[in-house]
Amino acid sequence: MKPTTSLPRFGLCVALTLAACAPPQSTELADTPQPEAIATAAPTLQPDEPPPAGAAAEFTTDFTRHSVPYAEILSGGPPKDGIPAIDDPVFEAVAVADTWLEPQEPVVLVTIGNEARAYPIQILIWHELVNDTVGGTPVVVSFCPLCNTAIVFERTFAGQTLTFGTTGRLRFSNLIMYDRQTETWWQQATGEAIAGAHTGGQLAFVPAAIVAWADFRAAHPEGRVLSRDTGHARDYGRNPYPGYDDAAQPPFLYRGPVTPDQLPAVARVIGIDLNGEAVAFPYDLLSEIGAVNDTVGGVEVAVFWATGTASALDAQTVAAGRDVGTAVAYLRALDGQTLTFVRVGGQIVDQETGSVWDVLGNATAGPLAGQALAPVTAVNHFWFSWAVFRPETRVYQP
Repeated sequence: MKPTTSLPRFGLCVALTLAACAPPQSTELADTPQPEAIATAAPTLQPDEPPPAGAAAEFTTDFTRHSVPYAEILSGGPPKDGIPAIDDPVFEAVAVADTWLEPQEPVVLVTIGNEARAYPIQILIWHELVNDTVGGTPVVVSFCPLCNTAIVFERTFAGQTLTFGTTGRLRFSNLIMYDRQTETWWQQATGEAIAGAHTGGQLAFVPAAIVAWADFRAAHPEGRVLSRDTGHARDYGRNPYPGYDDAAQPPFLYRGPVTPDQLPAVARVIGIDLNGEAVAFPYDLLSEIGAVNDTVGGVEVAVFWATGTASALDAQTVAAGRDVGTAVAYLRALDGQTLTFVRVGGQIVDQETGSVWDVLGNATAGPLAGQALAPVTAVNHFWFSWAVFRPETRVYQP
C-alpha cells in the first residue's frame, strides 16, 4: 500500500535520510545524434558575488566564474561527498544479480559497443553517481532522486578524464555534481558547468534508459550488473523517499519558476532535446498509445512504452513501487527507411514491414527480426524538472 505522507513530514524524512548518507541494443554511439562535449571559450558569466553558504570552506572551486545566480543554489543537507559516489564499481553476472533483484525493479541500462551494463536504482538512490568505464568509454552514471533523472555522461572533457562527486547542493531540486580535477560544479539535469574553471562547458550525453530488470535480463543475459558490494553500508532495496512521486505533493526543496500547469509537477515525462528543440512526452499519454512517432529538431524519432517497471520513489521498498512502465526513445530510420510504429494487440509493430518490436528497440518477429533501432538520448524527468531547465519545451500531443 502506498504511504500517505504530508509534505512537512516528508521533508523531515528526506533531510534525515540525506544526512544519514554521510560516510561513518548494441549500437555504436556514432550512429546516433547526441550533444557533444563543448568547452565554451567565452561563457556568459554572472556578476561576482559570494559563493553558496559554506562552499568556500569545502571547495577549491573558482567561484568568481559562474553562469547562474548563487541564490538559486540550496543545500540539500549533506556536505561535499556526504552522499558518496561509487569510484571503484564492482560488477557481477546476471545470474548472481537475479538472486536479489525483482523482475519489476528499475535499473539504468547503458550500452556502448557490445558491452551492456545495468545499474540498479536501489543502489543509485543511495550514491547518485558511479564513475565507470563502459566499452572503453569513461562515463559517469548519475541519478537524482528528487527529479527522477537517470543521466549518463562521458567523463572526458577538454582532453582530461574527470571523476565526479556530489556537492551536497541542489538547484531547482536537481543534483549538482563536481569534478575532482578542477572542482567545477556541473548541473546534472543538463550536463552544463555552472561554476568554476569549466563554466560554460557541456558534458557529452550517453544514451541510457530506466528499464525493468526483467527486460535487461532477457535482452542481455551476458551483461554485467553493478554489485551491492560498494564498500558502503546502506540499506539497499529500501526507498528513502516513500511517497515522493505522489502527484498531489509538491517537489521537495524546489525553489524556482512556477511550473507550467499543462501537467502535475511530478508527472513523469521522457524528454528529448535535439538541435535546439525540446519535447516532453508524458507517461500517461504514452501508456495509452504505446508508441509515438515525432520529429524533434529535424530528427525522426519514436518513443516506445511498456508496462512492467516499478516506481523507485513510491513504496517503502524499490521493488514494491507501483507499475509506472518504461519509456525509451529511438531513431525511426533503419537501413534507409523511416519506420512508423503503432501498438496493435499489445505489441509494437512498424507499419512498413509488420515487424514486432520490444521496448528495448529490438525487432523480435517479422522481416526485420534481429535488427535494432539506434537509441536517442532521452531522459526521464518529473515535469517540473524538465520544464524548469527547458522552459521552451513542447508537450507532445498526438
